[in-house]
Amino acid sequence: MSLGDHLEELRLRLLLALGGLALAFIICLIFGKYIITFVKVPYATAMAKAANLTTGEAAPLTTLAPAEVIISYMKICLISGLLLSSPWVFYQLWMFIAAGLYPHEKRYVHLAVPFSAALFVAGALFFLFIVAPLCLRFFIKAIDILGLGQNWTFQKYVSFIAHLMLVFGIAFQTPTAIFFLNRTGLVSLKALSRSRKYVLLVIVIVAAMATPPDVVSQIALAVPLYLLFELGIVLSYIANRRKASRTDSTR
Repeated sequence: MSLGDHLEELRLRLLLALGGLALAFIICLIFGKYIITFVKVPYATAMAKAANLTTGEAAPLTTLAPAEVIISYMKICLISGLLLSSPWVFYQLWMFIAAGLYPHEKRYVHLAVPFSAALFVAGALFFLFIVAPLCLRFFIKAIDILGLGQNWTFQKYVSFIAHLMLVFGIAFQTPTAIFFLNRTGLVSLKALSRSRKYVLLVIVIVAAMATPPDVVSQIALAVPLYLLFELGIVLSYIANRRKASRTDSTR
């Protein structure tokens, strides 16, 4: 394909992806009240488990400006819409990549689409139900140790949750990316194995930049990210062994 054809393909895929996201966003706006209740679960969990660390009753989430709740409501509905439409969005992304591949490489795209969507949703939910309560309890304990009061706003809480759900969802794409790069011959398994120490350094830096300045959330992102990198290597190794065994059997 020429450069113009690639740009036209990119435009088409972006329009289709945005159309699916817009439809999912509208659906999430309709059911936004239930989504907000769902998103507030980590806050309620952290407050309940940290009750013996704080003095007084747990303060509810508050708002400081009239339009603040609407903006936060739309933000969390947008992230929820992205989760809902992730199979369609990732399908369009991988179809754009497939347009520049050889025919024998395109079959890996069909394998990558469902895994990408599943890993994105898994990463977002992993943060929401596992990492977020740990981070919030860490913040609550730090506030209590310093003898400060807490009055968390709905807008700040939603920004924290939505941002890191997106970060964890993208970070969980690591195995799919590594498997795809290896199967298409862009990166060898030997090169991936030799790059472990550099990858670990990059992961620590990325985790520090993508998360709030607290140790809990940084470690909670860095550890799964490195394990996912290793999972990508293992999947590539298994696929290479199967390919080699099939080649030997045909001789």
